[in-house]
Amino acid sequence: MNFLRSRSVRFNHEFLQNSADYLKAQLSRLPVLLIICGSGLGSVADTLSDPILISYEDIPGFPKSTVEGHAGELIFGTLSKVPVACMKGRFHYFEGYSLQKITTPIRVMKLLGVKGLIITNAAGGVNPKYKPGDLMVIKDHINFLAFGGQHPLRGQNDLYFGDRFFPMNKAYNKQLIDIARVAAKDVGFSDNYHEGVYGLYAGPNYETIAEVKVLKMLGVDAAGMSTVPEVLVAKHCGMTVFGFSFITNRCIDSYDDVEEPNHVNILDVVDLKSSKIQDFVVKFVEKSREKWL
Repeated sequence: MNFLRSRSVRFNHEFLQNSADYLKAQLSRLPVLLIICGSGLGSVADTLSDPILISYEDIPGFPKSTVEGHAGELIFGTLSKVPVACMKGRFHYFEGYSLQKITTPIRVMKLLGVKGLIITNAAGGVNPKYKPGDLMVIKDHINFLAFGGQHPLRGQNDLYFGDRFFPMNKAYNKQLIDIARVAAKDVGFSDNYHEGVYGLYAGPNYETIAEVKVLKMLGVDAAGMSTVPEVLVAKHCGMTVFGFSFITNRCIDSYDDVEEPNHVNILDVVDLKSSKIQDFVVKFVEKSREKWL
């Protein structure tokens, strides 16, 4: 077995079935929707009814979350009458994981029968109109890691999950974006609501001024260190995807600016708006219920 094939085997459906079987044994009702919570956004999981909490460490083959603000727990329950799984903490490329390992949970959820993904993140505002506390629904993304040949589906393709080549021009479901616009208005997010392009930045450092200027030139509205690998694998698996970024800081583009982004301040900004983010997610799932059931 060659090197690439041996690596791919660890992420095919036969290997990941062990993780899925372990989870199935703990559940009386399987989820149809997966919610991934970004930095500090784990409070969304607190809205679930009849929660069942499972630590990542207890799940065979699952990675471990190492970043502050990511609890490392998988919570199953019901949200607006929809059976969901909520990842309270995600995994990042900068933690040292391969992109295949980062996206392991997506494929495990596919094996459980999940057909939709709501993915969230904390991001820096590249667009000068964006300010901390704003919400940006993702309408498209730029995968900067892919420009260097890094991709979660590199290697042998497993047809059980999806075709080798698949489209991404409709990666983020337009019908769900329309629903999100209404949900944001219902919970009072209208004045802080945007729809834009997310740019994947590997991290863990924040962007240089020159890099922010390049991001602006390329049409990026918000930059972060996650989300895109999961979306790629979810689309490969045939899942319907909706994503949003919570803007926690400005991406600095001036050498005269004295401000410096830091993770503690980012978590503080999220904490201030956590209840409003919860309200938005609950309202969104309520309005999109027929899409998942």
